[in-house]
Amino acid sequence: MTACWKRFLFFSSVLTILLTLLAPAQQTPPAAPQSQAQSASPQEPQPQPEAGASKTPNEKEIEKQEQSQRMLGVVPQFSVTSRQNAPPLTPGEKFRLFWKTAFDPATIGIVGFQAAISQAEDEFPEYGQGAAGYGKRYGASLADQVSSGFFTNFFYPVLLKEDPRYFRLGEGGFKIRLSYSIRQEVVCHTDHGGRSFSWENVLGALSSGGLSNAYYPAADRGFGLTMSRTGISLLYGSLGGIVDEFYPDVNRRLFHRHQKAAQTITAQPSPAAP
Repeated sequence: MTACWKRFLFFSSVLTILLTLLAPAQQTPPAAPQSQAQSASPQEPQPQPEAGASKTPNEKEIEKQEQSQRMLGVVPQFSVTSRQNAPPLTPGEKFRLFWKTAFDPATIGIVGFQAAISQAEDEFPEYGQGAAGYGKRYGASLADQVSSGFFTNFFYPVLLKEDPRYFRLGEGGFKIRLSYSIRQEVVCHTDHGGRSFSWENVLGALSSGGLSNAYYPAADRGFGLTMSRTGISLLYGSLGGIVDEFYPDVNRRLFHRHQKAAQTITAQPSPAAP
């Protein structure tokens, strides 16, 4: 089993544990009238302006706040929106989203951590060890990260007029939201307000995997390895969708509870002095 698959299984296990803790807290809201339920369905196109239409100051402010979101205050979640009818991004905005995510300090740090794990497991042995080996692994990991972001967040979304953001559902039963988050790796919003097959993700993963043949060692190139990297990338994307969907719930359940407890203790009056 390759190091990439080991890391994928590890992150999958951690995510499964978090979702298991979260699932009992999920409550399905009362059934809405048929007309309301249909209008809230995530599969139905929502009316929205065309890409390039002028946005109101309020919309720009909301978009700015969305592209400042961080998980645990560190990991970027710039491409997540809770607005199902969010106005589409212009080509320039898609490029800024790619650039801001790919070269964020936290992203660079994560790349360095991945390169360290790769070196510790002696992945790509042709790179060797020491500083030179680490530098090659770091360069390869950074190239993977940047090329994946370029193709999935900018190039194909602009070419195919698709929206690279994750549109968070944020309500409904646990199973409904879990199924929705997984499907979003292959279903995307379009710039015209509809839904389509997510060519941006599939072609982006394939293009990034193919490009890696230019800098990986000769023993780690070829069609089979390209397809394997493509599959791993799509699986990671599905995990990312689950995280994007449920992180606010996990954050409230695991952290805000402790914050409220601490505030309660602080607010208790001190015992009266004798």
